[in-house]
Amino acid sequence: MPLSRRLPKRGFRNLFRKEVIAVNVAHLNQFAENTVVDAELLLKSGLIKRTGDAIKILGKGDISVPLTIKVDMISKGAKIKIEAAGGSFVEVA
Repeated sequence: MPLSRRLPKRGFRNLFRKEVIAVNVAHLNQFAENTVVDAELLLKSGLIKRTGDAIKILGKGDISVPLTIKVDMISKGAKIKIEAAGGSFVEVA
């Protein structure tokens, strides 16, 4: 029997997957009012360690500072919380 049939097959690696980096709304309180938060600022502040294919803001926690968010994706809960605090969201594609 050939060696390729004797060796076990291991897993699956999706070549087309996208790496989405998540940031919670609660972590955005460290920025000053009316700051434009984008991928460069998140990287510089240490909230993310690298830039992937996309950055998504999640709705865990509360935000009390009005910010302008410029990232790829945002959850519905995070968008509601940011707009309630007086901020806005701009989708970057």
